[in-house]
Amino acid sequence: MRKPKVYFYLSCASNKHDGTMKGLIGIALIFMLFEGCNTSEEKLAKRADKIHASILSVDTHCDTPMSFADPDFDLGVRNEDGCVDFPRMKEGGLDAEFFAVFIGQGPRNDSAYNAVHTRALEIFSAIHKNIEKNSMMAEIALTPDDAYRLKKAGKISAFIGVENGYPIGRDLSRIKEYHDLGARYITLSHSRNNDICDSSTDAGGPEHNGLSGFGTEVVKEMNRIGMMIDVSHISDKAFYDVLNTSTAPVIASHSSCRALCENPRNLSDDMLLALRDNQGVIQICILSNYIKAPEPNPELTEKRKEIRSKYGDYNALSDEIKKIMRSEYRAMQKKYEKLATVKDVVDHIDHVVQVIGIDYVGIGTDFDGGGGVEGCRDVSEMKNITIELLRRGYTKPDIAKIWGGNIMRVFREVERVAGVNL
Repeated sequence: MRKPKVYFYLSCASNKHDGTMKGLIGIALIFMLFEGCNTSEEKLAKRADKIHASILSVDTHCDTPMSFADPDFDLGVRNEDGCVDFPRMKEGGLDAEFFAVFIGQGPRNDSAYNAVHTRALEIFSAIHKNIEKNSMMAEIALTPDDAYRLKKAGKISAFIGVENGYPIGRDLSRIKEYHDLGARYITLSHSRNNDICDSSTDAGGPEHNGLSGFGTEVVKEMNRIGMMIDVSHISDKAFYDVLNTSTAPVIASHSSCRALCENPRNLSDDMLLALRDNQGVIQICILSNYIKAPEPNPELTEKRKEIRSKYGDYNALSDEIKKIMRSEYRAMQKKYEKLATVKDVVDHIDHVVQVIGIDYVGIGTDFDGGGGVEGCRDVSEMKNITIELLRRGYTKPDIAKIWGGNIMRVFREVERVAGVNL
């Protein structure tokens, strides 16, 4: 910090030059302050690099497979239009990603169920093909052991999750079929009610008063085969019904804390306590509106309406038009939205730790499905979360739990309960 030199100038300054010397000293002090801050930030960044090099880091939810409808999309190259690809995972120090087979809620009849099941199989196939094309960089992972093995080999782990149990229809055998294709969790519902349970955000309100009779069978079948049950998106009553039914811990693959952001998608403190008793884990979602209550933004609201009016029902669009719409929507969001920050994200991690402890929290970004905050807009910036955790005094063992240890603990217990030896 060169303090001796500063004190020397102070002692030698004459009265005649006091003003000049005070100015010079002020500039020197400012320079030293910034130099100290830069050094501190550099040290934090280096510590974060070292930590990520030695721990397993896992993101439990991204919607990047929605881009796979484009035959030219390649996870092995940088795709600046989206949030996740393998080169940027390497930059951000992320070892494992759960790629979502996402199916939006639609009609509930046999014809629709067959159609969305077929669509789900196509997405599974697209994920496998994209990984196979980049087999030097990544592999499909099916177990925690796979993830640790691939980490040692310098490869990325590509896990699969199904977002929305809708394509199951009323056919329990499809759960095993999806498991055989690599799915290791199913989010029971999405933004609307389905045959499994009520959604937290269905405009029509609850239909089943929680988990349906069929949903109870779904939970039991997932326990039987060793598939993690994802309670993100489901109603509060359905959440408690699942915990009362499941014989294995559950996950909230991309949810945040209602105490900090009043949103039905988030978990209340009572739900967090119940999740702890279940030995499950909440993976903090970094979608801005789930992290911090949005300020009024009429310009953004109007632009969203314009895009919805322009394109109509997303599910009815061709793959080519969906791609154009997503690109236009992302550009609009980037221009007009006011995002929460990495500090706000870590506030949610802090809250979980304070309410139920360090063993029950992780990270599920929802990248390419709306996720992203200032300071972590894509996967290349993931280490900024680690840097903020370090600023707040979290240790390496703490960070190892948050980034992967907790979700892997649940994963192993789900396997153990099922008696699965994969």
